[in-house]
Amino acid sequence: MDWTEISVEVKTKDIDAAAAIANMTVPYGIYIEDYSGLEDEVMEIAHVDLIDEELLQKDRDVAKIHIYIDPEDNIEEAVQFLRERLTAAAIKYKIDLSNVKEDDWLNNWRKFFKPMPIGDRLLINPSWYTDTDPKGRAVLNIDPGLAFGTGKHETTRLCLETLERYIKGGEKVLDVGCGSGILGIAAVLLGAQSAFGVDIDTTAVKTANENAVLNHVDQQFSAIAGDLVDKVQGKYDIIVANIVADAIIALSASVKAFMKPDSVYIVSGIIDTRADDVKNAIAGNFDIMEEITMGGWYCFVLKAADD
Repeated sequence: MDWTEISVEVKTKDIDAAAAIANMTVPYGIYIEDYSGLEDEVMEIAHVDLIDEELLQKDRDVAKIHIYIDPEDNIEEAVQFLRERLTAAAIKYKIDLSNVKEDDWLNNWRKFFKPMPIGDRLLINPSWYTDTDPKGRAVLNIDPGLAFGTGKHETTRLCLETLERYIKGGEKVLDVGCGSGILGIAAVLLGAQSAFGVDIDTTAVKTANENAVLNHVDQQFSAIAGDLVDKVQGKYDIIVANIVADAIIALSASVKAFMKPDSVYIVSGIIDTRADDVKNAIAGNFDIMEEITMGGWYCFVLKAADD
């Protein structure tokens, strides 16, 4: 059956806020066309002359968000939700709808996903790039499929860069809302002893476990579908959650049960307009050790507050 593609065009300056809204419409991620930093991004991994001429002609002031709606879902409801939230956020937008074959949209975003150096030690490499020069970095091969998490979004970069600083070697890591498995797998590649992922989306869990095999870390990383409280046991040195603000708030009372006395809890996926809401919700349960921002998104490094 054909899926529906919703294309939302906004000004580049509004892309972060618009993407946060778009992410609420589907459970399996979106992809974004944003060429405002094209040269800078490419210069990190290659010479700018290697950029396709077609990409160089793209409008740098406009970005597009692509959302794909399952044939069994309510398209009109999704569009109405986008219109209401974008209007309420004072974001000017244009929405277009089109039908796409499932195989087409599953692969459509791949042309926008390139190898990316993250932090000082990691390189995120799309699985279909087989000749990337890692230049001494640990290579995380990733095929997100229908799951959220490629490393390109600011929230994922924040988590990866923060994980790199806190992993010293031998840690047990828990990834809540693991998506493609990118954070848990990265943790192992950076030196963690093991990582465990949990996600309510069965498709995400399947993708995460496949990515673990792809990176030859399936003995150190695994993911399971279900709820945190029901599916997770034990204590962890580092817990990471790159999810939305409301989910972080909902989990704030449960996560402490899985932390050791000196554990850290890294949370991201928090748009700047919700940062204070998260701070207020976690007060009493957690103390903020670090507060890091990137492109209008927040990442907090937390420790359990004394009882």
